[in-house]
Formats: sequence, structure tokens, C-alpha cells
Amino acid sequence: MRNSIEIMIEEHTYIKRLLKVIRKASLDIFNGGKVDADDFEDMIDFVRNYADKHHHGKEEKFLFVEMIDHLGPLANKLITHGMLVEHDLGRLYMSDAHDALDKVREGNEESKLDLVANVMGYAYLLNRHIDKENTVVFTFAEKQLPKVILEKVDASSHRFEEEAMEKGTQKYYIDMLERLEAKYL
Repeated sequence: MRNSIEIMIEEHTYIKRLLKVIRKASLDIFNGGKVDADDFEDMIDFVRNYADKHHHGKEEKFLFVEMIDHLGPLANKLITHGMLVEHDLGRLYMSDAHDALDKVREGNEESKLDLVANVMGYAYLLNRHIDKENTVVFTFAEKQLPKVILEKVDASSHRFEEEAMEKGTQKYYIDMLERLEAKYL
């Protein structure tokens, strides 16, 4: 069975795939294309519910808590002043993107700029964020956390995954991603 960090790294691949969709959909608008509001609603939904609630949920509820509790000031600084700040900034980008999308739906042309700026800000942020987690944060956790703590994180994460699987969360969002990729990439 895969450990929780392996699962989170796999989830990062899905999130990065969505970031490519966001970039291409934004480029289409930049080049004069229309905003497909339903597709942007799906992109925002994916970010909020798969990337944030599902993926970041496991990081914030299980892994990051244990790193702060067991790895001292360096981990505390890395998590609280790095990863969690970036998670919150990502949430702000998505909130502002959703607000802009509502205005686009009402016919406000200028809000297209706000929509693209916010989804692209999110894409730039998350690409860098994911790279830091994969190469620094997760490696630090795997090397420094005691085995018993890593096993605790794995157990909690697996329960979380199983509950989400029963609800169909992973399948729903991966199917959505594949539909968006087929249209934009």
C-alpha cells in the first residue's frame, strides 16, 4: 500500500494537469476567445474541493501538524510561514476568480482581466508550491519524522482517502479534469 506522501505526490500531478488547463483556457481568452463560464466554474470547483479540501486537507490535518509538533522551529517556520500562507493565498486567488467570474456572467467585460489574473496567479503560485512540497517539505518529513509518526499520518490519510472514495470524490474530479483536458489541451 502506498504511503500518504506518495498519494499526495500523485495528487500533485493531477493538480499540475489542471494548471495547464487553466493556462490554456486563459490564453484562449487573451487571444479573444469567449469565457466558458461553466468550464471556469469547474476549474474553480476542482481547486476548491480537490486541490484544497481533499489534498490540502490531508496536509493540514495530518502531515503538517505532526511536522510542527515533532520537528521544531525549522518545521514550524516552513509550515506556518510558508506552506500554510501559500494555501491561504491560493484560496484568495480562487475567491477573487469566482467573484470575477460572477461579474463576467453579468456581462462585465473588464472582469475577464480579473478572472485571468487570478486563475493565472493561482497557477504560478501552485506550480512553485508543489515543487517545494515535493522536493523540500515531503523529503524533510520522510527523513526527520519518527517512523511511528509517519505511520500515524499514513493511517489518518488512508481513512480520509477511503471516506472520500466512498463519496466518489477522487473519480468525480479526475473525470472532470480529463474532460477539461480534452477540450483545452
